[in-house]
Amino acid sequence: MSKNDDKKLWDGRFTEATDAFVETFTASISFDAALARYDIEGSIAHATMLEAVGVLNSNELGQIIDGLKAILVKIEANDFEWSVSLEDVHMNVEKALTDTIGEVGKKLHTGRSRNDQVATDIRLYLRDQVDHIQLQIKQLQIGILDLAEREAETILPGMTHLQVAQPITFGHHMMAWYEMLTRDSERLRDCRKRINIMPLGAAAMAGTTFPIDREITAKLLGFESIAGNSLDAVSDRDFAIEFAAFASVLMMHLSRWSEEMILWSSSQFEFIELPDRFCTGSSIMPQKKNPDVPELVRGKTGRVYGHLTSLLTLMKSQPLAYNKDNQEDKEPLFDIVKTVKDCLTAFADMIPAIETKPNNMRAATMKGFATATDLADYLVKKGLPFRDAHDVVGKLVGVGIKEGLDLSELPLGSLQSASDLIEDDVFDVLTLEGSVAARDHLGGTAPAQVKAAVARARKSIL
Repeated sequence: MSKNDDKKLWDGRFTEATDAFVETFTASISFDAALARYDIEGSIAHATMLEAVGVLNSNELGQIIDGLKAILVKIEANDFEWSVSLEDVHMNVEKALTDTIGEVGKKLHTGRSRNDQVATDIRLYLRDQVDHIQLQIKQLQIGILDLAEREAETILPGMTHLQVAQPITFGHHMMAWYEMLTRDSERLRDCRKRINIMPLGAAAMAGTTFPIDREITAKLLGFESIAGNSLDAVSDRDFAIEFAAFASVLMMHLSRWSEEMILWSSSQFEFIELPDRFCTGSSIMPQKKNPDVPELVRGKTGRVYGHLTSLLTLMKSQPLAYNKDNQEDKEPLFDIVKTVKDCLTAFADMIPAIETKPNNMRAATMKGFATATDLADYLVKKGLPFRDAHDVVGKLVGVGIKEGLDLSELPLGSLQSASDLIEDDVFDVLTLEGSVAARDHLGGTAPAQVKAAVARARKSIL
């Protein structure tokens, strides 16, 4: 690279060259090159607007657009030489444009700054990523619905405090996961509204003296609205923080599911079998099948939490308007996007392939007196006050513990010794199938309700 090639596009007032370390330390091209396509997209829209308001003529516009498109082709073909001395993606592209089309290229930056340029690039990038992630969430939801429908009648011990509480169905449990994702999708959809606001036209921080028309650039770039204050436009990173918060909640959900899958696939539970392709073995123990994918997703959750904290901390002490601190917003954001997309890809492939072990689930449900609440409800329907019913059932559970029998396995005589309201119809409510079937209302665990919930969900995500 020649001496002239090293010349900064901003060094007119400087009397000495940038320190070599400072040049490398302050450069962002190692990571913001990922914004190249969006930078060029924004530049084409900006140039088109400048021609529309008379700042550029049609010939100049044509040269600029052709030059930018040619640069993008080289970038996407990995045939572009990035320069650290040019600091960032914006100056690399602008310098390449001038080298390609001559002096006309220098006119592109009229009426804008790197401050509003980078703010626009990040929003364009994140908007694309959000749309992709929404599709991934939908794909995962469909996989969950398929599994829930398939296992709508499979008995699973419902737990509180990680102890058997009441019988539920595996399908019902899967629909709880679906509901979590629905909220995640809603949060992301709402976040997109605040991403899709155009800062371009704010220039460095005060606007520009040129007769720009921000409506033109907003329409060309697909922005729904335009930032109303130039100071806020260049310094706002709320949208990135909001996206990081969405991602943190989503990852928290995936981590909870991971924990359940790790437990369920263990020899202590043996409720499910994870596909071999999502597991690994041990270097020393030949029998091991380790649930590495859910474990890694669980671990990556902390990674995303850390990026959220990083972005919040980055912004907390910044005075208006733009500060160099904001260079540090991109790497956390890029990593969040990659992490979320990778985790969603893994889960979308893994969850539909889960194999359940119904016999083991049923046996585990029988160990925890899961139908105790059903027996209490039975007595209440016979006229016994609930607190008295609770006491009666508690005593019968004590008998069951002593005898090593579930409530459904106790002789009728033993049950009647605790209350003369108990008749032989009690066994209809003490079965696991009877218990889940009785909860036949909107949001309940009954197989009919699970299937209805799946049907509603399929309609809603079409």
